[in-house]
Amino acid sequence: MKKLLSLLVLALLSLSVMAADKTTTITSPDGKISVAVNYGLSLTYSITMDGKTVLAPSPMAMTLANGTVWGENCKVKKTSVRKVNTTIDSPFTRQATMPDVFTELTLQFRGYNLEVRAYNDGVAYRFVSTTKGKYEVKNETVAYNFPTDQTVINPYIRDYKKGKTYQQQYYNSFENTYTTQPISQMDQQRLSFLPLIVNVGEGKRMCITEVNLESYPGLYLAAREGNQLCGVNAPYPKTVRQGGHNMLQGEVQEVEDYIAKAEGPRSFPWRVAMLSRNDKELAANNLSYLLATPSRVTDISWIRPGKVAWDWWNDWNIKDVDFRAGVNTETYKYYIDFASKNHIEYVILDEGWAVNKKADLLQIIPEINLQEIIDYGKQRNVGIILWAGYYAFNRDMENVVKHFAEMGVKGFKIDFMDRDDQQMTEFYYRAAQTCAKYHMLADFHGAFKPSGLVRTYPNVINFEGVAGLENMKWASADVDQMEYDCQLPFIRQAAGPMDYTQGAMINAARGNYRAVNSEPMSQGTRCHQLALYITLESPLNMLCDSPTNYLANPECTEAIAAIPTVWDETHVLCGEIGKYVVTARRKGNTWYVGGTTNWDARDITFTLPEGIAAGKQAVLFRDGINADRKGEDYKRETVTTQSTMTVHLAPGGGFLMKI
Repeated sequence: MKKLLSLLVLALLSLSVMAADKTTTITSPDGKISVAVNYGLSLTYSITMDGKTVLAPSPMAMTLANGTVWGENCKVKKTSVRKVNTTIDSPFTRQATMPDVFTELTLQFRGYNLEVRAYNDGVAYRFVSTTKGKYEVKNETVAYNFPTDQTVINPYIRDYKKGKTYQQQYYNSFENTYTTQPISQMDQQRLSFLPLIVNVGEGKRMCITEVNLESYPGLYLAAREGNQLCGVNAPYPKTVRQGGHNMLQGEVQEVEDYIAKAEGPRSFPWRVAMLSRNDKELAANNLSYLLATPSRVTDISWIRPGKVAWDWWNDWNIKDVDFRAGVNTETYKYYIDFASKNHIEYVILDEGWAVNKKADLLQIIPEINLQEIIDYGKQRNVGIILWAGYYAFNRDMENVVKHFAEMGVKGFKIDFMDRDDQQMTEFYYRAAQTCAKYHMLADFHGAFKPSGLVRTYPNVINFEGVAGLENMKWASADVDQMEYDCQLPFIRQAAGPMDYTQGAMINAARGNYRAVNSEPMSQGTRCHQLALYITLESPLNMLCDSPTNYLANPECTEAIAAIPTVWDETHVLCGEIGKYVVTARRKGNTWYVGGTTNWDARDITFTLPEGIAAGKQAVLFRDGINADRKGEDYKRETVTTQSTMTVHLAPGGGFLMKI
């Protein structure tokens, strides 16, 4: 009898616990995506799209150093739902304005809230602390559980060797090509950085990233059993030593047993799952911008996007001059003359203008008369941007920015951060704020992916976080840059703009590429390089090659120099991840259409946007008949627009059309 009573009590307790679990569901404005949040003993969410489960119940939690766990034994104090349908300005992006339409659920718990948003093209959630005082976040539980063993397209940490610890992997440049494999076949000891893509079935895709990475470590994902991708964050640095490239990096020596310090009420990063029914939709997703904190820069009239004549990729390699080319005043005057003649807004002084291994940006090499260069550029309407190593920039930030702003410098390309722990993400915001104070642009290299900073501080004009064209100075021939170029618009670009640095004038057809430092080349055709100015987004966009090579190719140079870097309107016309993409962009009354393919030749048929009337005269750059053998072969011709058009692309090819 006692045993029976005990069993009855256990059953009643079980029913009580089950009854305590509750589920609240919200749907996207179009009703096609729903998010179910379950709370009780734990906190989970799941996502359905078009009636199909694309994310199985996945845990959400934060554990504080004092043992408090947000996301366990959840008792809701208040639940609220709001619907937003508005339009925001989006300067310096792919379009002048963006519709911001979503349904938001807020669950208020003791000490914290959970905010969940459902858009027509994705889902996002974040924790918001209502706690007073100081505390540490020991870890955050971020996991993506999938119903079946799905295929992932992910960028692993590069230069991984078996047995390399997570702590060793956190020190990386966030540059790698993509690996495509099922979750079950992923290396569980190897971290992937964001964004990455999960194929969730029936042609649907999920792109995972994060937004508002402010004073909090970045998220990595690692595969786990049970079709799970599990989140991992770099711990808070305890001691950091100067070292790395030319003593310009901060190398973490010891870490704390928590990932972040926090104080008082604050919000934490959005965990974002972009969703699409086809690849074209994914390439048009704007959630990384929409979820970001609005601009903290009141006056943005001084921010000037544009193009940059770049020195480092082409190794300062010019000819037909009567001075020794290199990092010196005469060479930069030559670059300025080239930029001025072609209406290019900036020239960059990349690494080498400051004394090497001193980590002091106020020590300039004797071969450079910086004020003379700045004044020479100003007379020709060409601004100067300076490269700066992280450690040198960080150690004396206010003084450095103020000093060079007073000299007339227009911005910094800040490089070799190569971390995303909390100390480093705080650096990005301090750098952005300090540069804005002195009306300076910031272009982050050696950087993690953009996560909304370009909206919060619009003077942050670009990010690297991409295995861009610079890698062609040293990459082996088995690197498939053509496939990568056709993956970027759907994956990395979902996080924001990228400083890919296209524009090579030496172009290698398949089998002809080799790494050459002083006269580097691209894989693929000339028209592929031209098209990248349309398919990729860079508000501050480099012309990577030597002025000498551009002067020898005036048609292509004129075409590149005329392309805007920010847009009023953008449409992804067609595409498939890793295979091809075609994008149309409008600035004022002028449209540009660009397309690239992987190493497969193809005839691409696409429908022009409604804003382009049939019968218009357009200039078309397309692959020449021999571009499959000689990548530099192209044809420039005048064509008449039709509602539907077809262009042939050579292997590794592309096209550029101006209407």
